[in-house]
Amino acid sequence: MESKDVKIVAIVGMCGSGKSTAIEYLTERGIPKVYFGGVILNAIKEAGEEITPENEKKFREGLREKEGKDFVVKRVIESTKKLIEAGQKRIVLDGLYSWTEYKILRQEFPTEMTVVAIVVPKALRRKRLAIRPERPFTAQEVAERDRSEIENLEKGGPIAIADYYIDNSGTIPEFHEKFGKLMKEIDFIN
Repeated sequence: MESKDVKIVAIVGMCGSGKSTAIEYLTERGIPKVYFGGVILNAIKEAGEEITPENEKKFREGLREKEGKDFVVKRVIESTKKLIEAGQKRIVLDGLYSWTEYKILRQEFPTEMTVVAIVVPKALRRKRLAIRPERPFTAQEVAERDRSEIENLEKGGPIAIADYYIDNSGTIPEFHEKFGKLMKEIDFIN
């Protein structure tokens, strides 16, 4: 499916980098998101289990191991295509994790997809994750999640090959300014 009018932005970054802040910036402007984690959260709910960081990790890794590394991305592609068929021209992908997912998405949307990596020094990510209101993490939990995501989910690949990088070491307004400027430069928002 190729369309010169459609633009898809995939946001990547380590836990606590500000991906949710970037996604929220776009969804507040009416851009629909396709949430990779939604596939995992739905699987947890369907299994009748509680949504916890431990269960998210177990399902995130377990489903990919059991169903294949492309399990989540196949569902993301279906949802994205439905939005395009419904007339959406701008779509944001929330939660691209693995190198396998990246390669499949790049093959499916070769000219439509732009990957933006949000980067933050590890110490600052730890600090932000410790105080966030929803699902705070200890420094040890952050280190374990980083290791797990890099080793088990190939998360480093999409970050390393991103089309653009934005440093999110400052305030939210500063990040919004930088991110908004980039989104305008790539003609994703007006």
